[in-house]
Amino acid sequence: MGLLYESTDVMGWGIWIFVLFALMAFNEFSRTTKWGGIALFLILPIILTIFVWPTTAAPGNEYGTGTWFNWVKTYSALAGCLGFMAIRYYPSIAKKKWVLWFPPGILALNILEACIRDFQVYMYGAWDGAYIDNLWVMSGPWNIMNGIAGLLNIVAICGWVGIKISKDKSKDMIWPDMIWPWIIAYDLWNFAYVYNCISDHSFYAGFALLLACTIPSFFIKKGAWLQHRAHTLALWIMFIMTVPSFADRLAPVPSTHDPRAFFIVSLVSLLANIALVAYQFYRIRKLKLNPLKDEIYVDTKAYKEIMEDNGLSA
Repeated sequence: MGLLYESTDVMGWGIWIFVLFALMAFNEFSRTTKWGGIALFLILPIILTIFVWPTTAAPGNEYGTGTWFNWVKTYSALAGCLGFMAIRYYPSIAKKKWVLWFPPGILALNILEACIRDFQVYMYGAWDGAYIDNLWVMSGPWNIMNGIAGLLNIVAICGWVGIKISKDKSKDMIWPDMIWPWIIAYDLWNFAYVYNCISDHSFYAGFALLLACTIPSFFIKKGAWLQHRAHTLALWIMFIMTVPSFADRLAPVPSTHDPRAFFIVSLVSLLANIALVAYQFYRIRKLKLNPLKDEIYVDTKAYKEIMEDNGLSA
């Protein structure tokens, strides 16, 4: 598969497609039914935490699921899902202005966790590649480049004051100001992070997982990207914590371990996020906006389409 991955067969692509559509299907199940969300993001994790993960994600296990990062990422993703459900289903909570700091806060925390991990991989000094915590990594300037890109992506989080709940039956958490430039820049950054830090898992944890939230954001439920992302991320991490051998033994598609690939994906990520921040600051200055109090993209076609599709008014 070119520069990024070793070749795979029809079965490999079939598994990848199944993962993509399974994530999208379970996201729709949890998004459109309150009880589905409670079952997947509250009841199931409690059961797995008590009876399964102490074994499958024990520290030092052969698949690398026992690291601090996996545990923190699992529960921070679940916290996002449950917090968003509280905002969606309890109007009295959503009306409190300070509550609107939770979505950008949990998003920024998740990005920061990944940035720290990228910097940590650089500090390993594995310049020729090595297995650390049972995961293959290769340290290099790409870790620094992409860590910086992630920090820029945090800076570009904007418009949370305009978060609203959709008027339809599913009561989705809609963030109209989170339009396609930020989503694409995030996707490029996150793919580069996954490629850098869990390279041999990135065919699924990067490629498929990002599409599983991006496709619904553009074609199924516009404006709910963060909700889609939290759900699909939590679902994937719970699956990997439960079946840690999936990407290593059951359906492996390793990366090429080519330094050029690491450099290119991180360079694209960095350039995209520099462009995003530059454009956003240009709009803030031109329109004389306060990024802590104002939405940045109210006058854009993408913003207006999100509002219209969800029956919302400015």
